Amino acid sequence: MLSGNGTDGTVVRDASRPALVRITYAPPVDLNAVRLRAPATGSAPALVLRPWRPADAPHLAVLHRDGELRRWIRSVVDDEAGAERWVRAQERGRLDGDRISFAIVETAFAEDGLVRLEVADGPPVGHAVLKRPVPGGPAGEVGYWTAGHARGRGVASRALDALTDWAFTAFAEDGLVRLELLHGTDNTASCRVAGSCGYALTASLPAAPPERPRDAHLHTRHRPG
Repeated sequence: MLSGNGTDGTVVRDASRPALVRITYAPPVDLNAVRLRAPATGSAPALVLRPWRPADAPHLAVLHRDGELRRWIRSVVDDEAGAERWVRAQERGRLDGDRISFAIVETAFAEDGLVRLEVADGPPVGHAVLKRPVPGGPAGEVGYWTAGHARGRGVASRALDALTDWAFTAFAEDGLVRLELLHGTDNTASCRVAGSCGYALTASLPAAPPERPRDAHLHTRHRPG
C-alpha cells in the first residue's frame, strides 16, 4: 500500500516494505541531442545553441566578471570553481527535464581543402534557458543573458526566437501552451528583447525577495493556434 509521496518525486511504500519506486519524468525529446540554430544578420554571424560543457567553466568565470551582467542575473559565478558547479547544475536540470539550458555560440567559417565549413566551436557569448518547474505542465519560463563583448549583435533576441520556436514544437504534445519571461522593471534592454520576440507585457510584479529581489515585468507568449 502506498503511504505518501516524497518531495523528490519518489513514491514511498509502507515502512514494512523495503522497496521504493522512483517516478522519473521522461521528456518527449532527447534533450542531450538538442542543438538549435539562429540565422546570421547583416553584421553578425549565425548562432548555435548547445548544452553547456565542463570545458566552458573557465570562460564562464571570465564572462561573469562583467558588472552589467552581474547586476541583472541571480545566479552569479565568482570564480572557476563556482563556474564548474554552475555547469553541473545545468547538466542536472537537463537530465531532470525541468531546466534546459543552452550555451550560445557564434559560428565561424573554416577551410577544409576546397570546402568552406561553418563551425561552432568557439566560446559561449551568452546563455538561454527553458525552465519547466512542473514538467508536463502547461507553462514554462524562459530566460537569457548576453556576454558584455557580444551585446549589440542581436544575440539575445535571435536566441530567444530559436528557443521559443523549439519549445512550443518539441513540447506541444507534452502540454506546453504558455511561456513566461521575467525581468527587472528597470532592465529596458531585456524589455525590448521580449517585445521584439512576441512576448507581450502582461503584468508588473512587486519585489518578493529572495526569489524576486526587485520589481519585475512579466511577459507572456502563447503557443500559436
